[in-house]
Amino acid sequence: MTQTLDKTLTAQDLADTFDAFNRHDIDGVMTHFADDCVFYTVGGEHKYGNKVEGADAIAAAFSAVWAGMKDAHWDHHSHFVHGDRAVSEWTFSGTDADGMRIEAEGADLFTLKDGKIVVKQALRKSRPAFKA
Repeated sequence: MTQTLDKTLTAQDLADTFDAFNRHDIDGVMTHFADDCVFYTVGGEHKYGNKVEGADAIAAAFSAVWAGMKDAHWDHHSHFVHGDRAVSEWTFSGTDADGMRIEAEGADLFTLKDGKIVVKQALRKSRPAFKA
């Protein structure tokens, strides 16, 4: 008889993912993302921001944030999971190469399948950058 392992993403898994974001550790971040995941960015030309598809493209997008904001950080993050949906709340801060700083609250809405993130919809308060 074959035993099936329960693949459930937990709030602790999401907390670990955000800790990896704060270390700028792309391997740690991508641990819980499915290969065919979709990421809807905070900003972009569409009403949903921009759509990034696939784990490799998403890893590149996250890495680009760290390259552009060496101090990018998601503080005060908290998480909950309910079935195939999850939410993370956080405060983002970062300073770009021109010395402009962003500090704003935000949230991610996740869709989950087989213990992996298949959709990440990022939302952040619209607050003007200011001189650091």
